Amino acid sequence: MAAVVLDPGPYHKKRSPRATPRAGSRRLHPRTPLTVWTPVFSFTRAVSAKRDYYEVLGVERTASAPDIKRAYRKAAMQWHPDRNPGNAEAEERFKEAAEAFEVLSDEGKRKLYDQYGHEGPRGAGFSGFQGTDEIFSRFSDLFGDLFGNLGGFSGGGRRDGPQRGADLKTRVMIPFVEAVAGVERELTVPRRDACDDCGGSGAAAGTKPQTCSQCGGHGQVIHRQGFFTIQTTCPRCHGQGQMITTPCKTCSGTGAVQREATFKINIPAGVDDGQTLRIPGRGMGGARGGPPGNLYVEVQVEPDARFQRDEFDVHSKVTVSMTQAALGCTVKTPTLSGDVDLEIEPGTQPGQVITRKGKGIPVLGGRGNGDHHVHVEVTVPTKLTSEQEEILRELAESLGEVVTEEKKGLFSSFRKRKRG
Repeated sequence: MAAVVLDPGPYHKKRSPRATPRAGSRRLHPRTPLTVWTPVFSFTRAVSAKRDYYEVLGVERTASAPDIKRAYRKAAMQWHPDRNPGNAEAEERFKEAAEAFEVLSDEGKRKLYDQYGHEGPRGAGFSGFQGTDEIFSRFSDLFGDLFGNLGGFSGGGRRDGPQRGADLKTRVMIPFVEAVAGVERELTVPRRDACDDCGGSGAAAGTKPQTCSQCGGHGQVIHRQGFFTIQTTCPRCHGQGQMITTPCKTCSGTGAVQREATFKINIPAGVDDGQTLRIPGRGMGGARGGPPGNLYVEVQVEPDARFQRDEFDVHSKVTVSMTQAALGCTVKTPTLSGDVDLEIEPGTQPGQVITRKGKGIPVLGGRGNGDHHVHVEVTVPTKLTSEQEEILRELAESLGEVVTEEKKGLFSSFRKRKRG
């Protein structure tokens, strides 16, 4: 089973329910990673006993980003697999430190962790790393800084060993109502997979790669010049440590073939525009038996003129006449689950907001729903018949309100005598 992970920064501050959203305005793309388990990939709520992330890195809860990075550097150097070969505990410590750094170095994930503990990142985007290969891939841009002085440590394993496949990225467009309710979509993605004929080795059937005679399988050659020793990539095998003497005809010795992969994904209810689904194992095939990369699916949500999203709340409007607002009525109004009858209480004022608790957008991670705020707009008639105008003037007179005097005409005196 595989997990669908949403990779979406921090949400914007929540607007007041009484604040009328601007027409056509949209909230900026969220970037906080969110993990959602869908029926296609199973669902889990298991909670494992984990140490506090701040304790793992040995920092205070008020630690700055540079402090967290320095603490991770120290922990990574201490528990790095190359410094602790064959030590399972060290490997777990290394993964634990990487997990803590992933959460605490990201403002959005850290805010969720501070508020909800480990359930925050787990329920909304991050559940740890499966292995050291994923860690090396995730922090590849940091290794030069974090591990640049580890004395030749590989930071990702030998180049002649299994290598994780590259990640892929694609986009999918869905309507607003499908983003709210969740939807299953079928994707077709071009990618390079391990060659079936050679098993990804690149060598023809019945043969296998040979150890490079120049570097002895190390992928590096050493040159000595006086007191200096220089280590460079082997020019013969290009750092692979192996040579393919009889290449596979199907993949021409590359170990991979181009093909299209079609599969279904479940887009979880509540996903927002710009968020990204991470589907483990659906990226490029790995080299020399390495694991495949991940597929990242950016979700683009089509706007709906009836609704305005504000985090997990939704705003809409309903229009009634001034008499309906004054006397009360029942009107049809659109909701996320279809049109419903909405009660307008007598004396409802223009701009008043009717809040339908729990009728908003599902909160990712299964923590209920937001609210639906209905903004009431009151219309005033622009044209009145003589009879309607007379009724309104009588109402204004009974309320003691001063209104514009009646325009004098042929029948105005007759109407006055009739009222008298």
